[in-house]
Amino acid sequence: MPTQPQRPDIARDLISRAERARDYHSRLARGLLSQSEIDMGRHHDHANAQVLRRIVGEHGWPGRSLVGEDGAEAAWQLALQADHLADFQRLALRMLATAVERGEAPIQQWAHLHDRCAVNAGQPQLYGTQHRRGPTGVDTLLTQDPEHLDARRASVGLPPHASAHEALRHRHGREPETEQSGRDDDPAQLALLEGAA
Repeated sequence: MPTQPQRPDIARDLISRAERARDYHSRLARGLLSQSEIDMGRHHDHANAQVLRRIVGEHGWPGRSLVGEDGAEAAWQLALQADHLADFQRLALRMLATAVERGEAPIQQWAHLHDRCAVNAGQPQLYGTQHRRGPTGVDTLLTQDPEHLDARRASVGLPPHASAHEALRHRHGREPETEQSGRDDDPAQLALLEGAA
């Protein structure tokens, strides 16, 4: 039976922010936003990262004990979306690694954030968790040593890449074409996709 988080107030804030961000990023990935909505979403991503930075500075990584399972997952989702603050995202990765060692976070979250940091640094990812929507659908970004990808994924409790990729392709299937979503030059088409791949 889960215990009550030490800071339910922080948990509620993180969960609320992550829910709004998840909706924005889902619509962004599908190319369904106007430029003003994209700009507002970037502003919210920045504000969310600053809130998470403050929480991390005051409490360390917001793991299960501090904010409960849902709050900890929300913190991880906000860290994934802090692409514009690469130094903070790498700090979050280190703190999340410590949280994993202490049983405060699942290793799968660390693997996703590790890949996100690698992709943002222009390096190949290790676990194949990061994707972009391309002209033909969902594309896995460059992955180091693809022949051993499934073994690395298994080492952190992730399913085989083919099944995870198919689930992600299904989840991020194209919406009916609209004037906005049909544009090949739309920057939203290049957004990193969120999801457990």
